[in-house]
Amino acid sequence: MPFFLRYVLVIAAVLAIGFLIGHFGSHEVAFWWLVLAFGLQSLLSAVHLAQLRRWASLPRQRELPPGLGPWRGVFDRLSRFVRQESEVRAELADELERIHAAVDRLPDGLVVLDRFDHITWANLAAQELHGIFGMRRPIHHFVRQPEFIAMLATGETPAAVRLTLPTRRERMYELSIRGTPPGQRLLITRDITEQARLDAMRSDFVANVSHEIRTPLTVISGFAETLLSLDLDETERQQSLESILRQSQTMQRLVEDLLTLSTLEASIDRPTDTQLDLHAMLENLLEEARVLSAGQHAFDIQLDGPRFVLGLASELESAARNLLSNAVRYTPAGGRISVHWAVRDGGQGWISVIDTGIGIAREFLPRLTERFYRVDRGRSRQTGGTGLGLAIAKRIMLRHQGSLSITSEPGQGSTFTLQLPAERLVTGAGAD
Repeated sequence: MPFFLRYVLVIAAVLAIGFLIGHFGSHEVAFWWLVLAFGLQSLLSAVHLAQLRRWASLPRQRELPPGLGPWRGVFDRLSRFVRQESEVRAELADELERIHAAVDRLPDGLVVLDRFDHITWANLAAQELHGIFGMRRPIHHFVRQPEFIAMLATGETPAAVRLTLPTRRERMYELSIRGTPPGQRLLITRDITEQARLDAMRSDFVANVSHEIRTPLTVISGFAETLLSLDLDETERQQSLESILRQSQTMQRLVEDLLTLSTLEASIDRPTDTQLDLHAMLENLLEEARVLSAGQHAFDIQLDGPRFVLGLASELESAARNLLSNAVRYTPAGGRISVHWAVRDGGQGWISVIDTGIGIAREFLPRLTERFYRVDRGRSRQTGGTGLGLAIAKRIMLRHQGSLSITSEPGQGSTFTLQLPAERLVTGAGAD
């Protein structure tokens, strides 16, 4: 029954009793009955209102008192509402806690800023990256780089900035600001070290390819113009055409090496294992090297390892060929080039190409397998190398679960070794 109707019924009952007392008894008794009844009702209402007011001042810390008479229904209904509201609040708190826990596990730093750029909330990643402690502090107390300060001063969605942080100087981060509900902004800090590295590699790759192609194109263009504009005798024409052919072959080798390297880097599957005759392959490659040397070097070969290995013949042949061609190019006339195949270091198969060439200083060795990296660009251009041979050899060995090792001393020659894991060597009854 509604509270208003219940209250009206109580008043009506009091008046009816007073009327009956006055009609059948004394008017004075009826008067005092009405005074006492309405006085008690007013006192009861005042007590309930005082209790309600006291509870409303701290509703989350006090229990709602029970009601009497007409007030009981009101207090019961209010108690149900408070209980439901508490349950909803608890569910929301749990959900918010789960969201915060999930956001704290994100690798990106998230910071909510108010309209004065003070921190109102930050996840764990942001606290660790920027050293944030406490709330309601200006963000520029923790991120002080001028680029970031300038970004804060711009509009709602300024361009992102890239910078290093004092807590992570070896990493690169991108800081961006996104608009959120009015009066707030979201600062996102993302680790872009790998992306920046890939961007730099892409930029270097384009620059290196352009540089490598420019020289042969310049030579081809120059000799072509000479053939078109000058009246040359047969010998001069022949020399010009030979130069054009050599430079076009250099460009062709560059394109072929680029395609090979691209194919190797795009292939994520292990090579199909086939049994190949490594002795025959190395002997054939040594004959090719003798032809490339044109009698300027002495060669020898020592085959002490098993005759057969498991791998992709075309790739292993390409890796060994690159090592031998490099040895021919960088070994002065009269030098010696040796090929050794042996089992070493716990059963690994080592294909070593040893030369008595110019050698390489120790500080350059870690970068030799980078694409287009050369210790002496002028000499590499004279010998016709593309700068990709060692990068290709390294990638091939990684695909065969092996490695490429290099040892060298200036003026003492170099040793390049393809190291195959023991499980790729075919020994005893396993050989066909």
